[in-house]
Amino acid sequence: MSQLRPAVLVLLLLTLITGVAYPLLTTGLAQWLFPAQANGSLIEEHGSALIGQNFTQPGYFWGRPSATSDAPYNPLASGGSNLAASNPALDKAVADRVAALRAANPLSPKAVPVDLVTASASGLDPAISPAAAHWQAPRVAAARQLPLKTVEALIDASTERPLLAFSGDPTVNVLRLNLALDALTQP
Repeated sequence: MSQLRPAVLVLLLLTLITGVAYPLLTTGLAQWLFPAQANGSLIEEHGSALIGQNFTQPGYFWGRPSATSDAPYNPLASGGSNLAASNPALDKAVADRVAALRAANPLSPKAVPVDLVTASASGLDPAISPAAAHWQAPRVAAARQLPLKTVEALIDASTERPLLAFSGDPTVNVLRLNLALDALTQP
């Protein structure tokens, strides 16, 4: 019984530190130092820049395929397709995506970037590679009646590079790129 009181006091003290003080401190610091990220990187009327969007019109850049089951880019159903690389269903899905992309992008090179035909592990990836964006540029430029050089310059300006070159690959956030296109002209 003599050890019960110190044990309860230590429990209460650690609960206050780890369950109240620490979360309040980290939340406060995040709101102060990184307010946009701490609030989910929301873009008004368009959702979060951290979750892919289902763009399908020719005047917009398209993101990676979504693997969410009931609706594309549904954050409540996040997850990959769980198809192995040796699964014939995956081969057929990739071949169908390649055919559809080639049909929608007849002016683009024959080789389709891999990130346009394969879903990410979460199925919610908001970014594509600069190569995938440049591959789609002729279609977008034609649909929006813009010079190809203008669209390519917008891609280059929208490319996000990692802080350290060895820590990742450059990416292009599809939602932000499409919003920049909308600022130039409507599709």
